[in-house]
Amino acid sequence: MRWFVGILLLVTAAAASEPITGRASVIDGDTLEIHGTRVRLWGIDAPESNQLCRDDDAKHFRCGAKAANDLDSFIVGRPVKCVEVDRDRYGRSVGVCTVNNTDLADWLVRNGLAFDWPQYSKGAYAEVQREAEQNERGLWTGSFVKPWQFRACLRKPGGRAGKCSDKAD
Repeated sequence: MRWFVGILLLVTAAAASEPITGRASVIDGDTLEIHGTRVRLWGIDAPESNQLCRDDDAKHFRCGAKAANDLDSFIVGRPVKCVEVDRDRYGRSVGVCTVNNTDLADWLVRNGLAFDWPQYSKGAYAEVQREAEQNERGLWTGSFVKPWQFRACLRKPGGRAGKCSDKAD
């Protein structure tokens, strides 16, 4: 419940910006587009589109695509409401987005499809992430590299998606 109060305060502080509401297109596991505006979900990080993870049988699968597809299936054309709470270093909108009062970031982390990103969330989704891990939901059934580690590996000389998916250098 603490995380909800923190998010509520964040949303309240951002109340000066008008919420964006409408049908959302899922760009990737942590980014939506509504009426031509891209919104990155606040406080979480989902695997990249080209990122591979391993399932419980150690077989590779496109975990970024899975996160995006499952998010799209959850939204199912219902209206999404996003409240901008920040801008990222690229000037993109960062927001808390909901469907029928369900925080999409919380839903993704709770289902093991994305990770609490403590650098930005200050642990707002840490509790639901622990629950997903303990119950082996989503990515927690196999092995993975956290998305921020994957991107850091790609930036290094010789960084390739397949190599970086199995270990963070």
